[in-house]
Amino acid sequence: MASLDIDEVHACFPSLQSGYIYADNAGGSQTTQGVINQIVDYLTNTNVQLGADYFVGVLSNKRMDEGSFTAAELFNAASIDEVGFGPSLTMILKNIARALENDIQSGDEFIVSYEHGANNGPWKHLAERRNAVVKYWEPTPVSAENPYSVAYKVEELLPLISSRTRLVTITACSNILGLLVPVEEAVKALRQHAKELGARKVEVSVDCVAYAPHRKMDVYGTHNAAVYVRSAALQTSLTSIVHHFLKVDDKPYKLQPGGPGYELVYGAMAIMPYLKSLTPEDDLKASFNAITNHEQTLLSPLLHFLMDAKQVDRGVRIVGRSKINLSRVPTVSFVIVGQNVIKSKDVVGVFDKKGGIGIQYGHFYTYSLINNLWPKLDVNDGVVRISLVHYNTVKEVEKILDILREVLA
Repeated sequence: MASLDIDEVHACFPSLQSGYIYADNAGGSQTTQGVINQIVDYLTNTNVQLGADYFVGVLSNKRMDEGSFTAAELFNAASIDEVGFGPSLTMILKNIARALENDIQSGDEFIVSYEHGANNGPWKHLAERRNAVVKYWEPTPVSAENPYSVAYKVEELLPLISSRTRLVTITACSNILGLLVPVEEAVKALRQHAKELGARKVEVSVDCVAYAPHRKMDVYGTHNAAVYVRSAALQTSLTSIVHHFLKVDDKPYKLQPGGPGYELVYGAMAIMPYLKSLTPEDDLKASFNAITNHEQTLLSPLLHFLMDAKQVDRGVRIVGRSKINLSRVPTVSFVIVGQNVIKSKDVVGVFDKKGGIGIQYGHFYTYSLINNLWPKLDVNDGVVRISLVHYNTVKEVEKILDILREVLA
């Protein structure tokens, strides 16, 4: 199986040339030179209004389609008519919630998790507007020794399903826990259970923002978001929220008032060549297999250090599962509790003072998860989070560990 050539990977990211260690990637990864070039090219040569018949306008339309074809391939969508773009997942889901409003009945039930507010806030607001009921799929501890070792379990989701279930939200990978949810298994199980109970229609909203850098489907570009919406849902569940005179009932444009950033959509076109270039096979699956294997080499030393008996006695607690396997990605969150507690802010402060490495602390918009952990944590201080992706190296992890040793001494 092919492995990553880290030197070649680094050469694709201009921001990495400084030697700065980016270890806050769950908040947004760095941008490839290819994506930057595409954006500059669009703004330089085709920055005109869509829909024009003159040459540059026609070329601009074509370039927008090229970005959509890339997203469709990443999503494995049937066509570009199931793909839309927006400035962020939060904004996209707010728009979808508005479009879904007319198809929600009083008493319908929404099941949401404690994950990032992007995939629960819009639905809770919709429930308030339509008098729907909100239920919570809560993470629960998996280790008696660590009360913060929480995870989401499909078997605890299914009892929440009823004949009134209308919407279920799933976060494919937690931006705090770093844990993967078996989405296909969960969706099949919940749909089957809902069908048996007589639910009229069940939509599933899957947040893949923290999943995308680590498993097949990815966007290494600017702060840009893409969404896949099933054609059936697009036509039967969602009402257009754009200008009334636009005939787009079967198009994702019905969810994009004002349209996306054209240059960012075109920039997405550079994602696929980059990903396929990572392995000799020139194949997306092979590239993600290589990414997954490399990221395990980053995760292993980090978790081994934090789980060492010496660190546990010092008060280090992993938030989430601590097993090193393919069910988690190298997004690792922890707290330091006990008699010699250290605030998450102060841990990060040591890194900031030394310079050269960027990590972060807080709740990362996964407010409900942090706020419901027990024993209680200061939700604003939250957790220390170290989040790595495939362009990080084992040497960089060792530099991170050297500073953690000083903090915990």
